[in-house]
Amino acid sequence: MTVLVTGGAGYIGSHMVHELRDHDRAVVVLDNLSTGFRDAIPDDVPFVNGDIGDRDLVSDIITRFNVTSIIHFAGSIVVPESVTDPLGYYLNNTVKSRTLMAVAVDMGVKNFIFSSTAAVYGMSEANPVFEDAPLQPISPYGTSKMMTELMLRDTSVAHDLQYVVLRYFNVAGADPKGRCGQSSPNATHLIKVANQVALGQREKLSIFGKDYPTEDGTCLRDYIHVTDLVKAHKLALDYLAAGGESQIMNCGYGKGYSVHEVVSMVRAVSDVSFVAEMAERRQGDPAALVAGAQKIKDILNWSPELADLETIVRHAFEWEKYLNDRK
Repeated sequence: MTVLVTGGAGYIGSHMVHELRDHDRAVVVLDNLSTGFRDAIPDDVPFVNGDIGDRDLVSDIITRFNVTSIIHFAGSIVVPESVTDPLGYYLNNTVKSRTLMAVAVDMGVKNFIFSSTAAVYGMSEANPVFEDAPLQPISPYGTSKMMTELMLRDTSVAHDLQYVVLRYFNVAGADPKGRCGQSSPNATHLIKVANQVALGQREKLSIFGKDYPTEDGTCLRDYIHVTDLVKAHKLALDYLAAGGESQIMNCGYGKGYSVHEVVSMVRAVSDVSFVAEMAERRQGDPAALVAGAQKIKDILNWSPELADLETIVRHAFEWEKYLNDRK
C-alpha cells in the first residue's frame, strides 16, 4: 500500500514526502532531478532517478513497491519559459502525464492526485475565482495542465481510476521543521526573490506594474503555505481511499496580498530595507487572482493552519538563510 510521489525531490513534492512519512505512510519517489534535489527527501525513502515518461520504469516501480496511489507533481512550471518552449511543456506536462495515467490504468492503480494550477483560469475577471469558472489559460503552461485535467476526467469515465485535481494558487513558505524548502536558486517566485535580495544574493527586485485596478496599484495574489498545501493532498489521498468520487478543487486561502504588501513583509521579517524597482507590466499578469476555496473545506474538511503572510514569509526567509549559510 505505497504512494508513488512523482517529482518528489522538488519543492512541493519533497514537502509531500515528509507529510506522508510523518503519518507513517509508505512512499516511493520518482524524480529525474532536473529541478529537484536528492537531499530534500529522507535517506530511508526509496528513490528512483528516472522519468515519468518511461513506461517500463513506472510499471516496475508500481510492481516492486506495491503502489496503490499516485500523487503527481513532476512537470515544468515556469510560465515565460512555456511561451518560448511550448512543445517542451506539452511533452513534459501533458504527453508524459498521459503515459503515467496509462500505466496506472494498466497496473490497476485506482487513486490519482494531480498537481494543477490556477493558471488554467487565465485572465479571470471574477475574484474570488471558483472551480466552475471558464478555463481560459493564456500560456502553454496553463494549457498543458488543463489538458491533463481533461485526460483525467475522460480516463476516469472509461476506467476504474478516481482522481482529485488540486488547482494551486501562489505556493510559498518552507517546512516549519526546516527539513526542506524552495531550493532552486533561479526560482521566480516573488517571496523567494525578495528574500534573496534581502540576503544580498540578487542585486534587485522588480515590481511589474503599478497601475492595476487594486488598492495600491500592484497585482494581488493568494499565497498558500506549502505545508497547508501538502496537508490538503494528504486529505485528498484519504478521501479517495475511503471511496470518494473524483473532484476538482482550488487550493488557496481566499485572501489576496498585493506585491507591495509582500515586499513590505519581507523587509520587516528580514530587517533589511532593500530597494524594489518599478518596471513595466508583464504580459498576461491578471490584476488579481484569489481562490474561491470553500469547496475543499467542505469536501476534505481542510482547515489551514499557517494562513498568515508573516508566517509564510518567515519560514521562507529562514530556509533561504539556511541555504545561504551552508554555501
